[in-house]
Amino acid sequence: MSTIRSITYKLGIAAGILLTACGTKQPAPQQAAAPAAVPVVTDTVEPVNAVYHDEYPGTVVALNQVDIRAQVSGYITGIFFKDGDKVQKGQKLYSIDAQIYNANYQQAIANLQVQETNLLKAQRDADRYHELDKNDAIAKQQVDYADAALAAAKKQVEASKAALNSVKSTLSFATIYAPFSGTIGISQVKEGTAVVAGQTILNVLSTDNPIAVDFAVNQKELYRFTQMQQQGRTVGDSTFTIAFGNDIYPESGSIALIDRAVDQQTGTIKTRLQFPNNKSLLKPGMSTLVRVLNKTGNNAVLIPYKAVVEQLGEFFVYVVGDSSKVNQRKVTLGKQIGTGVVISAGLQAGEKIVVQGVQNLREGVQINDAPPQQPANKQ
Repeated sequence: MSTIRSITYKLGIAAGILLTACGTKQPAPQQAAAPAAVPVVTDTVEPVNAVYHDEYPGTVVALNQVDIRAQVSGYITGIFFKDGDKVQKGQKLYSIDAQIYNANYQQAIANLQVQETNLLKAQRDADRYHELDKNDAIAKQQVDYADAALAAAKKQVEASKAALNSVKSTLSFATIYAPFSGTIGISQVKEGTAVVAGQTILNVLSTDNPIAVDFAVNQKELYRFTQMQQQGRTVGDSTFTIAFGNDIYPESGSIALIDRAVDQQTGTIKTRLQFPNNKSLLKPGMSTLVRVLNKTGNNAVLIPYKAVVEQLGEFFVYVVGDSSKVNQRKVTLGKQIGTGVVISAGLQAGEKIVVQGVQNLREGVQINDAPPQQPANKQ
């Protein structure tokens, strides 16, 4: 009997617990509050009439430059200019000891004279044998021998003439002349210096008026520069100028040439400008800044530089989209003008961007660009 009461008691307790659990209501989970819109300042992109200079690092180079090398070996016997002189084409610059080469030349002349004498003898023998052959007074074989000797003598004369010309050229190389008009540099040798043919550099000669400036242009700009080259230069055109620090070179230049192909590794193409250099202010090897006038008309997109965000070397702006949410967009920067910067690609006029408060933004964030309300004045 006690066992039955125990079971009944336990069942009653369990039923009570079950009823209590069923009667208890759990509170519904609260929904997370939506993040507040980020307060920012926005502005609408408008086209502007911007005139500025695109800038490229450049190097001054000579339009024509040559290393003057010794073409024969020997000792320098004469220097016929002053370092840094303006020299004319054909002007005598250096002389190299020519005693050996002159002796070889005289010997070559003598050898030619000997061969010409042998040719004269062979010609007379052949003529005489042919006369005898007409009267059947000599064996046919002797006539053939005479003709062969005559042909060999002619070849010997030709060989001697070739040897003479070779020695004559070598002798002429002992005197070095300016290949074109230009400015001669500082001599690398003095009188008495031993030089080796094809190896020793004696000096450098270059033209300096006009002079050139080389710089690299991105392949994306090739079409623009090709158009400028085809249009040519007009009077008073100042599209191309160069600068050295804060100093602007007083003369403007023009495109002399654009290289034949784009460098596959850098994606750029070499462009050469030509400048007058009447006062010799420009010297080959100088580093300069090429300034290319850019007239965009009314199509330039100019935004505050503070609106630009840099990430890993790339540049972005936040564009306001639907529901006041921002999208991060990559842009290409152009010339910085004051506190603004020209956007070469990535933005269109009429789009709205964030110009203040970009440090608090990320992709898809909702913004609030309404101006803060001013508190009412109490009476």
